[in-house]
Amino acid sequence: MTPCRPSAATFLRFIPEIKAKYDYGVTIFILTFSLVAVSSYRVEELIQLAHDRFYTIIVGVLICLLTTVFVFPVWAGEGVHKLAVGNLDKLAQFFEGMESECFGISTVTDNLEAKDFLQEYKSVLNRRPPRTLCTFAKWEPRHGKFRFRHPWSQYQKLGTLCRQCASSMEALASYVITTTKTQYPAAASPDLSYKVRKTCGEMSLHSAKALRQLATATETMTVPPPANLAVSAAMKAAEGLRLELAENAAMLQVMHVAVTASLLADLVAQVKEIAECVDVLAREAHFKNPKDERRDVAVDTLSRGRSGPLPDVVVQCPE
Repeated sequence: MTPCRPSAATFLRFIPEIKAKYDYGVTIFILTFSLVAVSSYRVEELIQLAHDRFYTIIVGVLICLLTTVFVFPVWAGEGVHKLAVGNLDKLAQFFEGMESECFGISTVTDNLEAKDFLQEYKSVLNRRPPRTLCTFAKWEPRHGKFRFRHPWSQYQKLGTLCRQCASSMEALASYVITTTKTQYPAAASPDLSYKVRKTCGEMSLHSAKALRQLATATETMTVPPPANLAVSAAMKAAEGLRLELAENAAMLQVMHVAVTASLLADLVAQVKEIAECVDVLAREAHFKNPKDERRDVAVDTLSRGRSGPLPDVVVQCPE
């Protein structure tokens, strides 16, 4: 039965749930068992050796906990939180760049590949989901604004949605760069082309505004606006553009603009999913209401302004 224990522990590591949560513990068990098993040929007091090994592990764990909690606090939860805020800001930067550089009134398409907004979102795309950090955060005690049973899995879902949005941005950016390098003939319907570009600019602007609001709400841990007007405006513009392009016969003449609009409309839908995910996170994490926070600040300011007690108010009733 003795050799079965390390063998069972070794095969348990292949189970995804065990490897994700208890990989280090299983590894320490295998190392400890191997040390005791190998030392059995040389050391007579195996019980004492096992006790020494156990006490060494306990001391190491306590030193790590005391150092990371009191001396140099390192919280995985804060890392996950800052990562989510950074991802939202980088996605918003892409939309802002699209609105100003590609769909604005005075657009400059020279050397578009070197623009910063076409590089920032790639870090979101290339970054792996914070699965390990979320796992570590679940084991952390309550600290700062993070309560017990904080919805860390919602951060993981938010990271997945941000990666999907960045993937669609990659397709849109590649197409926009290709169209700037290709000389297309003049559009037969310049009015339709202008209207499409204007609508794309509105979708980009509203999407960027929505992501900025979500990033601010997540960073300050306050409830985002219940009815996100920016997301609603972007969805309305995208739906109206789709209907107009479907009914207009001149769509084939501005196909390269229509493809850009279609990709951008898909991005707007993904921004809406991100907004819904942040709303769920705010509800499960008990984010503060911005109105309550402003009221607390006003009361605190009023209390600081008065150093003495409030004067008594005497009300005289008429005889």
